[in-house]
Formats: sequence, C-alpha cells, structure tokens
Amino acid sequence: MPPLRTALSQGPAGVPGSAEAGLDALDRAARRAAAAGARLLVTPELSLTGYALGDRLPERAEAADGPSAHAVARIAAAHGVAIAYGYPERADGLLYNSARLIAPDGAPLANYRKTHLYGGYETEHFTPGAELVVQARLDGIRVGLLICYDVEFPEAVRAHALAGTDLLLVPTALMRPYENVARTVVPARAWESQLYIAYANRCGREGEFTFTGLSCLAAPDGTVRARAGTGDDLITADADPARLAASRAENPYLADRRPELYSTLHAHPHPHPEPHAPLQGEPRR
Repeated sequence: MPPLRTALSQGPAGVPGSAEAGLDALDRAARRAAAAGARLLVTPELSLTGYALGDRLPERAEAADGPSAHAVARIAAAHGVAIAYGYPERADGLLYNSARLIAPDGAPLANYRKTHLYGGYETEHFTPGAELVVQARLDGIRVGLLICYDVEFPEAVRAHALAGTDLLLVPTALMRPYENVARTVVPARAWESQLYIAYANRCGREGEFTFTGLSCLAAPDGTVRARAGTGDDLITADADPARLAASRAENPYLADRRPELYSTLHAHPHPHPEPHAPLQGEPRR
C-alpha cells in the first residue's frame, strides 16, 4: 500500500466574510495540495466559516449535507483530493462543532461532532457530540476524526488506536499561549497510541483569539514529518503504512496494555477524587 501524501492547510487568517469567501479559500488550498501531489487535504477547525463568529454562528450553520457540503464535494472532485474541513453543523435545532471528510471523487465519507468542548465560547454555542470514534477508509488507510481539544485527552486518541485508526485527522483552533500542545502533546499522542496525527491549526487573530499555527503531521515513531510556522502556510508529508506497521511491531504499548487494571479510570468522574485513605505508616491528618 503506497503512502498517503497529506497536505495540511494553515490559513488564511481571519473570518471569511461570506460562505463564498470560505469556499474560495478552500478551493485555493485544494489546488495547492493537488499540485504538491497530495491525495488528502486537512483544514482547521471551523475552516469554512472562521472560529470567532460569536452570535453569527446560527446564521452560518448548515446541515451536514447542506449547500456548502455539496460545494466542497465539487472542489474535491475538481482537484482529485480528499478534503477534511470544519464547519458549524445544524441538526435537530442544535449546533455542533463538526468536521466532515469528503473523498477525492466528491463522495461523503464521514462526519464527526466535537465531543470535548473547550472554554466558555464553545460551551455557550455548541452541543457536544456523543460519538467518539468516527472512521472512514481512504486509499486503504483507516482514517479517523477528532477536533482540537479532543486530541488533548489520551483516552480519545487511544480509543481510535484500539479501533484501528491509522491516520487521525484533527482540525484545530489552538490558541496562545498553549503552543506546548502542538509541539509536545500531539507528537506524544502519536507515539503512545501508534498512529499518524494530522493536526491542522488556525493562525493569526480572530476577535479575542490569537491562534498559534504550528500545524504538523506527527508520526508513530515520535517524529514530526512536517511542521508549519505561525502564519499562513500549507505543508505536505506522507502517512506511510509500511512505516506504521514497522513502528507498531517495534513498540509494544498497545499489545502490553492491561485493561483489567484500568477500571478506576471510570470510577472517578469528578476531576478531583476524594482524598485517599491513609497508607500504612502514613500519618493521619
């Protein structure tokens, strides 16, 4: 199975003034990705509309198969490149922070709703999704979807690894001063769960938010195959099934797990469990 050449678009900065402007930016990115030999283009969180829409979110939201989805399908087919893009989804009277994957021929492959909402802005405007592992096949590679904050939870990435995800697509809107997530956490997630992670971030300033950029393709051997800077950029690198297989054969994390010991992970839903009972020899307070 040949490597999957993957492009990550980081920009342009700012909120598109209209749906047409967002689609035009996506078309330009898809053209650049195809010219670079990419078979897949990953764009940032809420890439079609911009992140900092505030009270304009409801008017820009669409159904998963709405007009923008059909327009993206035409762009994908025109350039022969699969596209993962972020958008505000309207369904059953609720708003979701969603990502959709379109095949190179324009066929819909997957739709994911962000499960871990970050901060007051997102929790005020969006409903969290209820399905963590959403996958599709692309050129023989099993591709999964998460969005931004989701990847910061090791359980979310591990769930994908256990479900067989080879390449995890993460449209992102990582803000300053949390550059350590892009630089440290994402490569660590790829290493500990033995998969590729395509982390496509926003850049520049939108309203009260300043985004870090630093998009990357992190590999299961702990390396970063490509890294963007802090401005408008498009990078490419390969997700190589042969390298993935070799890394999984060498790294025994998944095989050496002992799930029977991990039941306490679900026993304390509160982030600060009650203090433990004193250990033997430990003074009581």
